Amino acid sequence: AAAVAEWRSRGKQVSYVLATRGEAGIAGLPPADAGPLREAEQRAACAAVGVDDLSFLGYPDGRLEETLDLRRDLARAIRQHRPDGVITLNHRQTWAPGRWNSQDHQVFGRSVLNAVAVAANEWIFPELAGDGLAPHAGVRWVAVVSPQPTHRLGVGPGSLDKAPASLVAHRRYLQALSPRPVREQALDQVRLATGADGAGPQVAFELFLT
Repeated sequence: AAAVAEWRSRGKQVSYVLATRGEAGIAGLPPADAGPLREAEQRAACAAVGVDDLSFLGYPDGRLEETLDLRRDLARAIRQHRPDGVITLNHRQTWAPGRWNSQDHQVFGRSVLNAVAVAANEWIFPELAGDGLAPHAGVRWVAVVSPQPTHRLGVGPGSLDKAPASLVAHRRYLQALSPRPVREQALDQVRLATGADGAGPQVAFELFLT
């Protein structure tokens, strides 16, 4: 959230594309109820950092598979938005020793990395061109929220202030994770994500050049 707020403050256009609505993510709340709630929370989270372009691909939460359909849908989104950079989730099995990564996150991260190449290739999904979506080879980099960072983005005070509000928007989700006040949880996450050994607030990414 801090990185997105920083990019928006610099005049960059940012769009979110989510594979699922997170409907299986709240204990005790059935997916039919959780899906609309989490979608609304995500829209509020985007608004807090200045993003109004959000779409959901409609895949089932917790059951994401590395399929051609998912790769095609991601390539379609890349051709539609035509970005110069893409940010995605950790595609590795772990975050650190003893900290397993969600299977959905692994699948989505790998699928995004592969879809960037597919979006530039006119022959892999030719039906996309038939839908009026020309190949897009303009993605210069993919930034992964990764346990093996290679690059850092400095964030200013204004961007840092907006980040907790974006996380607080996921109120019902955070309430299910911990009895601690939601804002305390959000502030802790922002501190964790932006701490950089006294170098000032920064957000770390692992950068892949295309």
